[in-house]
Amino acid sequence: MIVVELDERRADSSRRQGSHTTSAGFREAKVHLPGTRVAGMTYRAGVVGSGGVAGMGIYDGSDADIGDDPVDASHAGGYATVEDVELVAVADIDADALERFGRAWNIPEENRYLGHEAMLDGTDLDIVSVCTPSMLHREHVEDVATMGDPEVIWCEKPVACSVTDAESMVETCEGAGVELVVNHSHRFLRQNQRVRAAIQDGLVGDVQSVTSGSPMELLRVGTHVVDLSLYLLDARAELVAGHVTGANQAAEHLTDDEIDDAATGGFFTLDSGTFVTYDGTARRDVSTFHHRINGTEGRLVRAEDGWRYWDSSGGGHEEREPPTGGYDDDHEQSFVNAVSHAVELIEGRAENVSPGEAAAETLAVLVGFYVSHYTGGQVSVPLDRPLEDVTITSW
Repeated sequence: MIVVELDERRADSSRRQGSHTTSAGFREAKVHLPGTRVAGMTYRAGVVGSGGVAGMGIYDGSDADIGDDPVDASHAGGYATVEDVELVAVADIDADALERFGRAWNIPEENRYLGHEAMLDGTDLDIVSVCTPSMLHREHVEDVATMGDPEVIWCEKPVACSVTDAESMVETCEGAGVELVVNHSHRFLRQNQRVRAAIQDGLVGDVQSVTSGSPMELLRVGTHVVDLSLYLLDARAELVAGHVTGANQAAEHLTDDEIDDAATGGFFTLDSGTFVTYDGTARRDVSTFHHRINGTEGRLVRAEDGWRYWDSSGGGHEEREPPTGGYDDDHEQSFVNAVSHAVELIEGRAENVSPGEAAAETLAVLVGFYVSHYTGGQVSVPLDRPLEDVTITSW
């Protein structure tokens, strides 16, 4: 079931954003000045939600499959690796999960909070990860931005379950002076950043088409691939058409039957004139992340073994060294890169490579796939106002 509901939180959010309560009970505007923090200092991080991607490493299967050992390919793993950051607090509404995470990552018992409000009230944090199910992202991101006083919020993907929620999160963070970074992890890989620069420099000429794909499901997994297409080509979608199969491999382990996210395929056209196809209909054991970028002077292909490049500028198709700058960083490294990027943002040494605005644009394409399927038509992007409220439940 796809839910369409009019937004009722925006007015309340706008009243709350950008201020906090002083000890005297007055509301005081928060001001963050980028670049005012001193390089070399240690930044304090906290995590809202203590599940798999937060630090316990289960991406498939049920919560019962989560073990007691920390997993490096995670938000906590990224914090543990970067010298300038210390993970000092965690919040969850599940007491057992909270204790397990706290033990795994050596967080003192007094800094394990039952509920994010208690964490925001009890400790000062520079970076906060939001690793809860996506239907809770708006509430948690906006509470962190307005009740806490962080410099950076690092939110899991998809940014939200509706474009309305995503845009409200962006607005709230802007009003509070907080950088909203969304964990579309492929943006943090150095090799992808180098490939993007090469495409923008004309390595493959004018990009005519892109074929791409991933395992199911769309919001949970496919968002990475759709977002990477938009990122690499530095373009915006204009028209979307999709087909939803209804299959959901992850839902085999879920007890919540209200999850809409499913295997999906389709196409979208870009303002650059490029035609992009996406296939996310297959299970994880038979599909992988992949891209093929076809240009007038060459092509780039990304598969399990990394990027490959063929030069056709001379009329032939000669394989050459891919423009990755020698980087071969992987999924685990993306978390480390993201934390390092958060430090750069705090210290004013970088521009946000994965901002909330870009994540909202990606989400509009994902919602467009669903709207197209259920209406039997094509969908223009940006979405018309009523369609921004269409909610695709994920987790």
